[in-house]
Amino acid sequence: MRLFRVFAWDARAAPPERGGALSFPRAHAGGGRHDNPALYGCLDVSERPLAAVVEQLARFRGRALSEDTLSLAGLPVALAVLTLPDEALLIDLDDPAVLEREGLRPSAAATRDRAITQAAAAALFGRHAEAVGLRWCSVFEPAWANVTLYDRARKLLAVEEVRPLGLGDEVVAEAAVFLGLPST
Repeated sequence: MRLFRVFAWDARAAPPERGGALSFPRAHAGGGRHDNPALYGCLDVSERPLAAVVEQLARFRGRALSEDTLSLAGLPVALAVLTLPDEALLIDLDDPAVLEREGLRPSAAATRDRAITQAAAAALFGRHAEAVGLRWCSVFEPAWANVTLYDRARKLLAVEEVRPLGLGDEVVAEAAVFLGLPST
């Protein structure tokens, strides 16, 4: 399975190091949908490059998109293409049978209330030691699937490609149109 991650890229960093494509940060974690830094580090990735870019650029709604927008902490924003073996177990929170089996309501899986989603993710992490992450629908477009990978997925992941993103990238332009972001 190919997965896409948008992140602040340090081209000098090895993939598992801070700034690398396979860095599972815990130091600044806690605000994400499924973050539980006391239990695990996680990567938020998407099954489509557009979904990954939209997730990253959404915070700029109401502002003009510029090259400055495409940097984080002084590093360029990059798109990584990661591969995860198809047989790796992801708990699919978009599958009604999974939600029923796990005792979750669709509203609990889709809410923006982090206390609810983080508690559910922690419980699933504890109950399913073989699972490497959670699959869930994007809040921006329910047809897009996002994946939260637990750090126990690291040994299964491979980096296929990493490239910095710029205003001229087709996927950035498509994300800007989707989000209604004007460019400078």
